[in-house]
Amino acid sequence: MTMTLAQLLAPMTVEQFFSEYHDKAPLHVKGDPGKFASVLSWRQINRLMDMTHAWTSKSLMVVLDGKSVPAEQYCTTAPGRDTNAQLMQPVAERVREWVAKGASLVLNDVDSLTPGLASVSSAIEDAGLGKAQANVYISWQSHKAFPAHYDTHDVWAVQVEGEKTWNVWEGRAEWPISHPVFRSQTQEHHEQAKGKLRAKVTLKAGDLLYLPRGWYHDALAEAPASVHVAYGAHAPVGIDLMTILGERVLYDAAFRQPLPRQDGTAAARFALTQRAGQLGARLAELCKDPKVMEVLERFVADYRFHRGGNDLLAWRGMAAPSAGGADETSEGGAFRVVVGGAKPVRRGSEWVLKTASGALALTPGEAEAAQWLLARPDVTEAELSKAHPQADAAGLLAKLRDAALLVAT
Repeated sequence: MTMTLAQLLAPMTVEQFFSEYHDKAPLHVKGDPGKFASVLSWRQINRLMDMTHAWTSKSLMVVLDGKSVPAEQYCTTAPGRDTNAQLMQPVAERVREWVAKGASLVLNDVDSLTPGLASVSSAIEDAGLGKAQANVYISWQSHKAFPAHYDTHDVWAVQVEGEKTWNVWEGRAEWPISHPVFRSQTQEHHEQAKGKLRAKVTLKAGDLLYLPRGWYHDALAEAPASVHVAYGAHAPVGIDLMTILGERVLYDAAFRQPLPRQDGTAAARFALTQRAGQLGARLAELCKDPKVMEVLERFVADYRFHRGGNDLLAWRGMAAPSAGGADETSEGGAFRVVVGGAKPVRRGSEWVLKTASGALALTPGEAEAAQWLLARPDVTEAELSKAHPQADAAGLLAKLRDAALLVAT
């Protein structure tokens, strides 16, 4: 499953994005409900959360009205599977109790867990926008997960379920990074720095919101349930050049020499100032060194996470290499309903289903099955066959998919 930056931004062009919005201004791109249907679904969320041993209080957080729920209130202490170290692991029953109270769930670092989630990460990274790390936010109507804040990376918010209204403020921190200097700022500081309200943006399924690094925002779920995936694009910054130079100066004797001893005299201070100036000039020279620039260029060009690429049978010569980028449906051949409220209606002796492209004729058996199916968030062929054995499950799914009522996930 693949995606490009052009597909992520459509109908906006990549050229317009870079000229008008990237690192300059927030952007809301409206999309149809099926645009991000393959990224994540309720079925996939449940499946991921059922991998209980993979989650800890760090990777699965519970948040209620802006405050994180203490780990001991939804986790239990358990030994790690590959170590004797004790971990705080979520307990489904306790998580259920908090969800019933309206608590939001945050699933951290999920960008490689499914092909759909990884497709957006790859689109961002392939465009040279930095390392893309994703968190899933599951929210319920009228409950806010976090107060106004900024992030230390560009945010690409992909709405996959329900609706969420974002307050985008005028304030912007000046290129913050993940460092205690910025992480220690108080909420009082954020409330003062966020400025006036710039825009109130309601994201619907299929919509995208881009926020440059440091831009103040907060969000509140509007639909009964909302799911969005926030991709953080961490771009290389100037401090990374200092790290590279730190490695380079190991081989420069001038940086290994002792600094002038300080005895409180003007001459000693002058000598130290002179030495600092000489080292600064040397750093300026090193910044033009072709070898340093080659390392920096390679570092920036390859600044991404590397996921996937496994093809075990092909590696053993036991099968042809898989087709890279081929679309795949998820386990069980699940289909997601992307047009809610559609129902078959009877016209005389016939049944029809209204779609965006016209009326779709159905047999009585198909109409009964379609009514059951379209009332669900998603379905597999096996589930449809079991619930309505009289219907041609594969044929009906194909009809509804061709009519843009379903998408494979």
